[in-house]
Amino acid sequence: MNLVIGDCSTQRNLDAKGRVQARELGARLRAAGLTKARVLASQWCRALETARLLDLGAVEPLPELNSFFGRQNDRQRILGGLRAFLARLPADGPPVILVTHQVVVDAFTGASPPPGGGSIFKLNGTGAPEWLGTIPVEMRSGS
Repeated sequence: MNLVIGDCSTQRNLDAKGRVQARELGARLRAAGLTKARVLASQWCRALETARLLDLGAVEPLPELNSFFGRQNDRQRILGGLRAFLARLPADGPPVILVTHQVVVDAFTGASPPPGGGSIFKLNGTGAPEWLGTIPVEMRSGS
């Protein structure tokens, strides 16, 4: 099956566990004091749904966050576009949340955040923001 942007039936979508993880991550971010952010997501259905479930602001699709897994010819275009986008963000601006795919995060950090977690970057006015680390998955008793 070929992926078609905007047609969720052609994509791997969030399951119930992924929905819970997205809601919990949003709740953890709000509990840490982040109540509103600019939220951008890959055009893929699972990323858009994750971004909405965080409940931290209106979600804007950003093609530069799309996955290039299995499409290495798109790697440089996507990463170059994302780096250009990041360079335009003011270092002292409001918080920005990017919902993307493991392959994109790995290309920036070399480290994979856990499912249900994330990565934190400090904007610095360049296309290479400083990677500060991962947001771990909160462990609940009995987990």
